[in-house]
Amino acid sequence: MAKERAFHGTLPQSVADMREQILAAIVAGDVAELRDAIEWNEIKPDFGKEASADPFAYWKTISSDGQGREVLAIAANLLSLAPARLAIGKDPENTLVYVWPYLAELPLDQLTPAEEVDLYRLMPAATAKAMRDAKKWTWWRIAIGADGTWHTFRKYD
Repeated sequence: MAKERAFHGTLPQSVADMREQILAAIVAGDVAELRDAIEWNEIKPDFGKEASADPFAYWKTISSDGQGREVLAIAANLLSLAPARLAIGKDPENTLVYVWPYLAELPLDQLTPAEEVDLYRLMPAATAKAMRDAKKWTWWRIAIGADGTWHTFRKYD
């Protein structure tokens, strides 16, 4: 059986619920609205080293609008694509992690034409080219565990 490139099935209810919590903040247009989704977790998600103290202030700082709406738009674009479904961990019931976008888990130099279109939906062409040349995902990603735990939302380097 070939490795799944993108997951197009039904998300587990807990994953769908967390995704909806994140999308609710996006629709509200306020990064502070992500607080509800963050508080669903026992452990704060990984937002990156720079954002560890105060993710809301960090997102506002890096957004060109100064309000964090650019970061919300990035999250919206990520969540508009299919996730990758990865088997990680030892707990048989919660071993799966869903990663948006699925492209973050693919070899960037082997994308299909349709996958390339998805890539350009997420980022500027120059950024996509640099990642493809480096053969390394350096854009944002969101990961949610099968149990609904929001693991990460950050940009990678």
